[in-house]
Amino acid sequence: MSVARITEIKSSSKKGFEDAISDGIKRANKTLKNIKSAWVAEQDVTVKDGAIEEYRVLLKVTFILE
Repeated sequence: MSVARITEIKSSSKKGFEDAISDGIKRANKTLKNIKSAWVAEQDVTVKDGAIEEYRVLLKVTFILE
């Protein structure tokens, strides 16, 4: 039997949503063991002077507890 936990991670990028997702997973992997999946719960952007300044994602990361 295995037990999983889900944690939320907010990540951002100046380049785009894909980079924000990738950066978030890379960072989570430094702290969390046994990551099995993640899904994007929310996406948003910050705007400055009428242009997108930053792309943000809220990830829900699933990992197996040891």
